[in-house]
Amino acid sequence: MKNKKQVLTIISLLSILLILSGCGKGNTVATSEKEIIRIGHNQSQNHPTHLGMLAFEEYIESQLGDKYDVQLYPSELLGSQTNMVQLTQTGAIEMVVASNSILETFDKKYEIFNLPYLFESKEIYHAVMNDPKIVDPIFKSTKKSGFETVAWLDAGIRNFYTIDKPVVTPDDLSGLKIRVQQSPTNVMMMKLFNGSATPMGFGDVYTAIQSGVIDGAENNELALTENGHGDVVNYYSYTKHQMIPDEVIVNNKFLENLSEKERKIFNKGFKILEDTQHDTWSDSVKAAKEKAENEMGVEFNYPDTKPFREKVQPLHEKFLKENPSLQPIYDDIMQKSEKLEVGGTE
Repeated sequence: MKNKKQVLTIISLLSILLILSGCGKGNTVATSEKEIIRIGHNQSQNHPTHLGMLAFEEYIESQLGDKYDVQLYPSELLGSQTNMVQLTQTGAIEMVVASNSILETFDKKYEIFNLPYLFESKEIYHAVMNDPKIVDPIFKSTKKSGFETVAWLDAGIRNFYTIDKPVVTPDDLSGLKIRVQQSPTNVMMMKLFNGSATPMGFGDVYTAIQSGVIDGAENNELALTENGHGDVVNYYSYTKHQMIPDEVIVNNKFLENLSEKERKIFNKGFKILEDTQHDTWSDSVKAAKEKAENEMGVEFNYPDTKPFREKVQPLHEKFLKENPSLQPIYDDIMQKSEKLEVGGTE
């Protein structure tokens, strides 16, 4: 029954693709001989992720526009992230931005990034993610599933936001139904906070908060403005419990069919996508916070994070024990963190 539902989902999404391909960029006759590159993500057209994709599209078409037609589908137009990852696996679409939590279900190496309080600062987070020695074994681990990660995107620092009361101590989460990303790590994190984890797709969060199905969620500041969550919650608390990247994944066969020259161009395009997204992130967060506070009436709180860290520390020990393959990666991250904390540079 489950497999039948998955097949029906993919068939329905393929139907959407056929319809949308006819609504692409103007003249379908002019693009009929080009190879279409379909890219899906779940953010709005104002989001840094979409801005990065626009930069990628512009560069690829400036270099290979006679062969490729890049088409962007924001705001879950091609379905949920999970469905888009499945479509990328099959090659029905070429690229998608996937949350790390979804990729965790394809290879357990991705669990490392979901560990709460893995990074002490944004600087350490970026230094780790930009280190090929650490991330390449993780990014290439899903090739067996039909795709690999070609770029990482900044998804900011995750914090709790709620309807009725601010989260100042871990006890404030006790009994609250909080939306988390769909991963076992996040469910266990909420259990240690004595909260009730409610995994669901990002597109369903607004309605779930508005209708009282959940008491809040956890995400970065842009969720308040770009996705309207600031209209239905009152408090945003800087618990800073996770810094989890989003990953740009690409179908294996698509990459393998590129010529050597084309692959070099695409690699540069992936870097442009990544850099553009990172460069626009900080300004977008600042603007989102100002709008949420001044126009949407969200109250921002700055709790002591130490009690939260202590609550979830057992998760580190648990996952390293259950998944020994994470230990070398974890050790490399800790070593890099220590170097940066002591000297400021590596």
